[in-house]
Amino acid sequence: MVKKAKLKLSSRLLKKKAKRSSFGGKKHCRFKSNPELTHDIDYKNADFLKSFITERGKILPARISGNSVHYQRLLAKEIKKARTMALLPYTSSGY
Repeated sequence: MVKKAKLKLSSRLLKKKAKRSSFGGKKHCRFKSNPELTHDIDYKNADFLKSFITERGKILPARISGNSVHYQRLLAKEIKKARTMALLPYTSSGY
């Protein structure tokens, strides 16, 4: 008979595993589920685009906003156009 040794998980690995599973499920692209929202992605619609910008003026990454690659690129392009037209700030004015 051969005894199999059971490996112990360190407390560090247990914490890491718990942290990974606590974030919830996968994020879903809001534009794929609702195709009518794609008409709102326009540089003139600054109020809609503000929801994809942080307080400091940075564009939210897709891993946080949950957008698919196609719509994230489209959003980034329109946000940059709106910044050029001075509809959105490049940075926050709190500095």
